[in-house]
Amino acid sequence: MPDLIANAADNPEFARVIELGRLRDLTEFAFDIAPTPEEAERIARLMDARSVRKLRFAGRLAALAAGGWELTGALGATVIQTCVVTLDPVTTRVDQPVRRLFLPMAATRGVDFAIDEDEDEDVEPLGDRIDLGLVAIEALALALPPYPRKEGAELDHSFPAVAEEAGGVKPFAALAALRDKLDGGT
Repeated sequence: MPDLIANAADNPEFARVIELGRLRDLTEFAFDIAPTPEEAERIARLMDARSVRKLRFAGRLAALAAGGWELTGALGATVIQTCVVTLDPVTTRVDQPVRRLFLPMAATRGVDFAIDEDEDEDVEPLGDRIDLGLVAIEALALALPPYPRKEGAELDHSFPAVAEEAGGVKPFAALAALRDKLDGGT
């Protein structure tokens, strides 16, 4: 069988496109993809990370009776991010199950099979192709912590001009203290 996964220019970070017309005689298609070192660098820039290592996305596409496809797989990656407190490197390991339903738009209304409300985020409109790389990038972005912290790193709330009153921090207290200092010095 010829290679059914191709690269595409519209996803330069990590494109792995399957033209669904080429799968018309199959009921299932297994995949196992990983980026090149150059693609891993581009993914790291996209994720605002220092580096992306060991990224792998493996699974299968299975034909559905409604004319769509179900994608199930596992995403694994090691990502080096920057700690938001110390600016030190933080290693994040991602092992994430991934599921998507690619359904024809007509099949999403009055469906023959049940889609519960929790699955709505997994439903995608079916086009003439599926970009496995784009699915992997989306799953990785959702799995990464938005504010990575090195273990034990804590924000220092002891800035002297920040006053705490009634259990809440007053964020503009430092500016008020600076204004008072400048006003008193004239």
